[in-house]
Parts: sequence; C-alpha cells; structure tokens
Amino acid sequence: MAAAGGRRSDAAAPMMRAPLIAAMAALAIVLPRAPAHAESVTFPSGSYADFRQVFAKEAPTATVTIAATLTFPADARDRSPAVVIVHTIAGYQDSNEGRYAAEFRKAGFATLTYESPAARSMLQGSFAASRSGPPWASAVAEAYGALRLLASNPRIDARRIAIVGFSFGGEVAHLAAVERLRSALAPGDRRFAAHVAYYPAGVYGIAADQAYTGAPALMLLGEKDDNLPVAKAEGYFAYSKAADRPSPFDVRIYPGAYHAWTVPTLGVPRFYPQYPSARKCPYFLLGADRPALLVDGQARPMDLNLVQTCLKEGQGYSMAYDEQVRAESTRDALAFLRANVRP
Repeated sequence: MAAAGGRRSDAAAPMMRAPLIAAMAALAIVLPRAPAHAESVTFPSGSYADFRQVFAKEAPTATVTIAATLTFPADARDRSPAVVIVHTIAGYQDSNEGRYAAEFRKAGFATLTYESPAARSMLQGSFAASRSGPPWASAVAEAYGALRLLASNPRIDARRIAIVGFSFGGEVAHLAAVERLRSALAPGDRRFAAHVAYYPAGVYGIAADQAYTGAPALMLLGEKDDNLPVAKAEGYFAYSKAADRPSPFDVRIYPGAYHAWTVPTLGVPRFYPQYPSARKCPYFLLGADRPALLVDGQARPMDLNLVQTCLKEGQGYSMAYDEQVRAESTRDALAFLRANVRP
C-alpha cells in the first residue's frame, strides 16, 4: 500500500459510539433548510440481529421506515447517476455529508442522504458482538434499501448508483461490496456500481470462501488513523491476496491524516478516550459458517475472550480535521466516481 499523491496500492473506526454530550457537541451543527430541488422521501428497511440472519434470508426481526433526502443536480438530465451517502456514527452533518453531497451534485450526481437507525442504536450498544455484530447487518440492509429506492425512481439510472460512506458509513460501503450480502439483500443482479469508503472502521472482512461483487471500489485511509491502523488494513489485504481472493479496493493513504479528516468541526488532533474501537482487534471474517478472526495472517475460530480483551485495550482513538487532505481526497473520490459511474 502506498501514500496518496499519484501512488496507489493494488491491494486493497469509525466515529464509534458517542455517549458523551461534550464529544457530540463537537460534531453537532445546525442544519440549514434543504435546497428547493430536494425531495423528502422514505424507504423501508429491516432490522437484523446479526449477519447470520441476513445470510439465511430470514425475515428481519423488525421493519423500519427511514426518512431521507433525495436531491438532483441543478442541471439534472433524464436518468441521472446517483450517490447514496452514509454518515459517520455522529449522524448526518451538513458540514461533512452535506458538503460532500453538494460536491457530488456539482459533478452531475443525484444524492440521497439519510439518518441511519442502525447508527443511532450503535450509540447505545456494542459495535462488535459475539456472532457477527448488530447493528452492522441492519446498517447494510439500510444501504440496500436506499439502493432499491433510487433504482425505482424513473429519473435515476439504476445501473449507475454508487455508495460513499464515512467512518461508520465507510464500513457500510465496504460491507455493501460483499457478494453474499448483496445477493441476500438485493435479489437478482441489482448492485452498487461503485463503492467509496472514507476511513472505515476496519471491523469486518471476508473469509477465503467468500467474494466481493466485482464493482470498482476505493478505500481512503489516513496514515495517522489509529482507529484503523494502516498496518491492520495491509494485513487483511495480504490475507485476501494470498487466498486468491484479492480485494477490489484501490487504496489511497494520505500522509499525516487522522481519522475523520473530512469533519471540520473536529479541529486539531485530539485523543477521544470515550470512544470504543476495534483498532487492536483482528478483523472479523464473514464466511460460509460462523465468523472467524484474522490472526497472524490466518483465519482462526472466534474467540470471545480475545475480542473482549482487544476491545478493552483498544478503547479510544484520535481524530482531527485536515483541510488539505479533505480537498485531495475529494478530488480522488470525484475522479474515481467519474471514471466508474460516468455522470
């Protein structure tokens, strides 16, 4: 894996639970009134106990109706390409997801933003669990619910719908590229046309017996991100390549960048000890059977004691805004979307 600025890797944390008012206040902003060409829409989704329930194609434990905003570019033509934008664990912020949505619309994409019920539930519970980890399964189901909504809109080109996510949303954008999840949540050949994962959580990967959808994908990582350390990501991609299942993710690493570098309300680097993190945990590998752990380059049986220990030892991580890296990563994401979704 190589740093950004023209060098790429051919291989292929989020803002986790935020229970403290002071920390959330640092991320919160007042949202402006939606632009005139925005539409308030809703779509149904399912809540799942774990990934096993999704893989077995069982009925969801509950159903939810999710409020969303669909906005078309000012010069929208018939059948626009679109981008589903999945927010950080802190929820939708106009200074982050809203700002990116505006950039994508300038480039010719319609945008769909929504508040994730799965993210809200994560604020009150663990982000990794014994079997596969609620609410991640529900979060991926939400993303596919958004895809179905857009694909049914006659003004959207159903073949050109991408997903872009940040932190929590970055993990969702990664998981949405897993073929077994796609086939369970979007029967037929419906899929996202491209995936962009900004500083994902680095919680999940796939075992050697699984595959990705084959859609082009981009992962943007920070050199100083201690929530998803670069070495951890490199270990997962090396495992995938050795198993002859190389990840489809093109990886960019931005020198000096911390987790959440796109969020201007964060300011200078600061360690947030209240946030849980999987940074010292191995990847959870989703496979044909129970999830495994990626330990020393090999898939090992799930060890709940190990998981509990690594979560305890990995508590907290650093975040900081970086205007220069934000600008560079925005250019990279837009170039990737233009090349693969063609507005």
